[in-house]
Amino acid sequence: MFSDKNQFEILLFWLDIATNAKPMSRNIKIIKGQNIAWNGAIGPGQILISEGAILDVLPLDAEHYFENIEDVGNQYVFPGLIDCHVHINEPGRTLWEGFETATRAAAAGGITSMIEMPLNASPVTTTSENFHFKLRAAHGKLHMNCGFWGGVVPDNLGHLEDLLEQGVFGLKAFLTHSGIDEFPNSEEKHLREALLILKKHGKPLLVHCEIESENEDAHFLVQNPRNYSAYLKSRPKSWENEAIDLVIKLCRETGARVHIVHLSSSDALPAIRKAKSEGLPLTVETCPHYLVFNAEDIPDGHTSFKCAPPIREKSNNDLLWEAVGDGTIDFIATDHSPAPPETKEIVSGDFKKAWGGIAGLQFLLPAFWTAAKKRGFKPEQMVNLLSTQPSFFCGLDRTKGKIEPGHDADLFIWEPETSYVLKEEMIEHRHKVCPYTGLTLFGKVNQTIVGGEVVYDSGRFIHLGHGKVLISNESLTI
Repeated sequence: MFSDKNQFEILLFWLDIATNAKPMSRNIKIIKGQNIAWNGAIGPGQILISEGAILDVLPLDAEHYFENIEDVGNQYVFPGLIDCHVHINEPGRTLWEGFETATRAAAAGGITSMIEMPLNASPVTTTSENFHFKLRAAHGKLHMNCGFWGGVVPDNLGHLEDLLEQGVFGLKAFLTHSGIDEFPNSEEKHLREALLILKKHGKPLLVHCEIESENEDAHFLVQNPRNYSAYLKSRPKSWENEAIDLVIKLCRETGARVHIVHLSSSDALPAIRKAKSEGLPLTVETCPHYLVFNAEDIPDGHTSFKCAPPIREKSNNDLLWEAVGDGTIDFIATDHSPAPPETKEIVSGDFKKAWGGIAGLQFLLPAFWTAAKKRGFKPEQMVNLLSTQPSFFCGLDRTKGKIEPGHDADLFIWEPETSYVLKEEMIEHRHKVCPYTGLTLFGKVNQTIVGGEVVYDSGRFIHLGHGKVLISNESLTI
């Protein structure tokens, strides 16, 4: 009769009201304030929470019987952030990050759900056996909700159906070397076969879009491995553009969902816009670091900025901003891919040897918001780009991504106009290597609520271990 428990709870709540029962016995909590993101806008209201779900959102002046009320005043109350692109690296490379520290950092940044990549854990998530190994590794270590992508590699096509049936949210493939030998790159034929399987399940193929080809500028990095400009030349836009043309072709050919991760090259935007105008099921993300930083400003030897594809020039990044503003880019994700300082070659500053990955999970909101507000973006736009659109992409939109009745009480409370200088001791990641260190960031997260429970409050962790494993439209407490 009821599609989920949350709807049943809402019915019981209104029965209490109609029959003059004492709704306080139902352990209802109220969060009230002047700036609540609900009903497509930001304004005053009261959020009613019970049993981990939002029962209703009432006008600020609505009368009720409830006594457990938190008045947050002029702070902003938003649906929890959803990061669709995170590398946690457990099991096997827990020294790089791990569930414990990653989910603490996420909670400190207002993130209430994330979807974790099939690498760089060892074993990689390319079989159902490895998937369940990862689930066991996550046991008791989640402080917010976490789901998982499976992986496509040349020799696992026979495992994809099983992976999808076990509850991964989709599949990820690389068109260039992934950085670890356990996850080799796929070719066009592998992507085509994977897409035909994914289409039956209605789930996306996420693709790292770079195809290596002859590069006459590759010698610059060999000659000067500390030079960022040389690193940028070593991974030209043409690699990314060619790969994007390929995945658009396959999307058009199969009709299956295709997602371009961490878009860096603005040259690919016309092809992406054309594909979307045709109605192809193509989605695109980019990351804060491609929008906050410009290649011209990255000092030589500062390998905390190394990622692939690389951070490009300001002229390129200005066009990425236009694509965020007009909806060509669907949402923002961190591509959090940390590594120990020695693996990042922090001492040597060698871009050729350093691990390519940005550690930015905790700073999805402040990093993006700080740059976005300078360009005239409003706080309400953060809801769509960091919560609502990611929830639709992952298939979590029935219960997450908005503040509305029936949705999970995954929320965060923040101050958009409060700024701070990011210091190393504020970073909750396992390692403190982060390109945002030293920047003045706007957007202070004061409280993060997962399933109605306060996990993070003003620098303190309150209810740890409250997260759930997300299994493709379902969730499991582990």
